[in-house]
Amino acid sequence: MKLKPLFDKVVVKKTEEKEQTVGGIFLPTAAQEKQEVAVVVAVGEGGVVDGKDVKMIVSVGDRVLYSKYAGSTFKLDGEEVTVIKQSDILAIVED
Repeated sequence: MKLKPLFDKVVVKKTEEKEQTVGGIFLPTAAQEKQEVAVVVAVGEGGVVDGKDVKMIVSVGDRVLYSKYAGSTFKLDGEEVTVIKQSDILAIVED
């Protein structure tokens, strides 16, 4: 199934975090700090939202950091995705 978000919405899929620290220590799942880093899988077209013209800045494939309690999470074809507003994205992660 394919999603096409409306207006200023962005569909993201969380990335798997490394289970090993920089020093080589493996962390159990319960000890890992959960970060809200995800890959953008779909982007709305922008437009007028609440009387303001919104230009979409993120693109499909971007890795982003977003607010912890932002958006709504859904299961789609067995995978978990989150739909958020572009304004809930805090940063684009660059390598």
